[in-house]
Amino acid sequence: MSDTLPSAGPSIGELLTATVPMARTLHLEFGETTAERAVVSLPDQPDFHNHVGGPHAGAVFTLAESASGAVVLAAFGEQLSRAVPLAVRAEIAYVKLAKGAVTATAVLGRPAADVVAELDAGTRPEFPVEVSVRRADGAETARMTVVWTLRPNS
Repeated sequence: MSDTLPSAGPSIGELLTATVPMARTLHLEFGETTAERAVVSLPDQPDFHNHVGGPHAGAVFTLAESASGAVVLAAFGEQLSRAVPLAVRAEIAYVKLAKGAVTATAVLGRPAADVVAELDAGTRPEFPVEVSVRRADGAETARMTVVWTLRPNS
């Protein structure tokens, strides 16, 4: 799947920016978005700096969670008529000082077909999305795991 939902015109980045106020507030930039991975950037913005001049931990968390949501929408956009994707839990590790713009790369942790098969079987599947956040020099500054579910519509 590409960076657009199957029946809609806007890209996944445009959809997230329009429907998720924090993505819009932070001016997140959505790059590559496929059913396997998504790349989202947080520009360097002094309004969102912490006490050491880098992006605030909350902004980095939002960046990583938004990247995970982008890959989930790309992978499961065709399921939106029968299930809503929801983040269940997340764990983040801040591993190195972030300075300047940072980019999050999110990778789907299970084959989408396996998740859809569980949904088809009447269960509420859970699946991880692994995210790496890096500075412009390539150094990893944070890593995050977001566990998502597809909650069947009532």
